[in-house]
Amino acid sequence: MTVDVEDYFQVSAFAPHISRESWTSISCRVESNIDRILSLLDEEGAKATFFTLGWIADRHPDMVRRIVANGHELASHGWAHHRVSDQETHEFRDDIVRSKAILEDIGGNAVLGYRAPSFSIGRHNLWALDILEEAGYRYSSSIYPIQHDHYGMPEAPRFAHHPRTHHGLLELPITTMRLFKRNFPAGGGYFRLWPYPVSRWFLQRLNHLERRSAIFYFHPWEIDHKQPRQQGISMKTRFRHYYNLHRMEERIKALTRDFRWDRVDRIFLEQDA
Repeated sequence: MTVDVEDYFQVSAFAPHISRESWTSISCRVESNIDRILSLLDEEGAKATFFTLGWIADRHPDMVRRIVANGHELASHGWAHHRVSDQETHEFRDDIVRSKAILEDIGGNAVLGYRAPSFSIGRHNLWALDILEEAGYRYSSSIYPIQHDHYGMPEAPRFAHHPRTHHGLLELPITTMRLFKRNFPAGGGYFRLWPYPVSRWFLQRLNHLERRSAIFYFHPWEIDHKQPRQQGISMKTRFRHYYNLHRMEERIKALTRDFRWDRVDRIFLEQDA
């Protein structure tokens, strides 16, 4: 189970409408949402990996400490949700080093994992994986093997692999289901789109037929249907962001009842050792 820790106004689809310079003037809702998620996971004894923005950690250090105190893994989501595909090499290096440092300082544990904002590592910038390894990261969960209008590398492997060298950084793609010669997503906004029994069937099929562990993800703002509504966005963006937010918390609860969940590092790094 993984959670991308960012607030509603930081999503990439809102970037043309909400400037980063305005973030400090917007009331954050992430901390109360994370506390609800921690309680939800605790009810079923589920553990997760929280890919956290450095910007968020800097402003909510006690929240970060609660994540760690509850036995979850703390990982990096970069500093301020800059897409890797929009960064030069030196900018990306500074971003991942800075976010790793503050997360380790607050959380008190080594940060081993990284997830690129909007899964923005793909065929054109695989150099980013080398820089992650140089910076001390052990794994990435940044290449999404699907076709999407904003990200994706559909030809990439669906399961854990070493993209650059045999013993290098481990890449852990988000779970997809292979049907009709195409990869279908099982998490994120698609989890709100599909009826819950469809998502459950996807994951059961993955576990029982392909004998694989799933990597599921969601965002704290997805359980917050009372969040402020952004004006001036397209119908497509509005649908993707707001559809079924009011059902999301109950669906996550169902996931924690129907499957067993643990941290990324315990499931995948121990297998890779």
